[in-house]
Amino acid sequence: MNDSTMTVRVARRTIEADGIVSFELASPDGRDLPAFDAGSHIDVHLPAGHVRQYSLCSAPHERSRYQIAVLREAQSRGGSAGMHDVIKEGDALRVSLPRNHFALVAGPARHLLLAGGIGLTPLLCMAQQLDRSGGDFELHYCARSRSRAAFVERLANASWAQRVRYHFDDEDAHQRLHLDALLKDAHADTHLYVCGPQGFMNAVLDAARAKGWPEKRLHYEFFSAPAVDTSSDGAFDVCLARSGKTVTIPADRSVAQALADAGIDVPVSCEQGICGTCITRVLDGEPEHRDLFLSPEEQARNDQFLPCCSRSKSRRLVLDL
Repeated sequence: MNDSTMTVRVARRTIEADGIVSFELASPDGRDLPAFDAGSHIDVHLPAGHVRQYSLCSAPHERSRYQIAVLREAQSRGGSAGMHDVIKEGDALRVSLPRNHFALVAGPARHLLLAGGIGLTPLLCMAQQLDRSGGDFELHYCARSRSRAAFVERLANASWAQRVRYHFDDEDAHQRLHLDALLKDAHADTHLYVCGPQGFMNAVLDAARAKGWPEKRLHYEFFSAPAVDTSSDGAFDVCLARSGKTVTIPADRSVAQALADAGIDVPVSCEQGICGTCITRVLDGEPEHRDLFLSPEEQARNDQFLPCCSRSKSRRLVLDL
């Protein structure tokens, strides 16, 4: 164990819905786990060497456990399949300390939480924290069917159950999510939080932007990045401003990989441009952004990028490294 990871024990494994399993993680010695805020996630280091990020869905005040829920992905690269098929109660796992790139806005505000499928997990945590603090919120939960929706019983039994709206694709049309009306009728002080499959998130964010919602009121977290066509990728140079060293980035290597090959350590986690762990300041040149972490406004400034996935439009990129 190092300063950024710890060992936990799988105290409970529960089937929550079709294809979704939750895991309760506890300290091996029974002590409280490190504190976290709603929206936080942990990195889980799997026995096969994979590292995957999972949002915490237990209430932040419940320090005796961390709870995560894992959807078995049809095209799993070993992460979700490993969690479903290999990890059992009593196992020890190495996990990171909680990190939060999807935090609730502080101060008085209304909170509109939109969850698609497994994207419920961070929003469930947010709802619990908002209820405990007296926050004003409404949670909309969208799923293909009730049988594929996790934590339905938990939501129904929550003290804030009246704040939850369900939208299932295979049920009556009247309960479908009417996104345009929902976003149009929201108060001017409302902050929108969305998590789920990329198509769902893009639809929500596109609709909000089309209705004039400012970026500062849009908050989101992607679980995975779409495949990118790399057939036209070429080589470019990265200049490290602090050392003056220049590293050529081959077409078939990411910036982070090429820098690691050259002995330059850049901390990475998801390697998909989702978590923001590797975010790096750009001093000169024009990045080609391929991440899902930075907002469109942040990408347009071209003053930072994620070297785990993004590349360069210019022949030379100068980084604050």
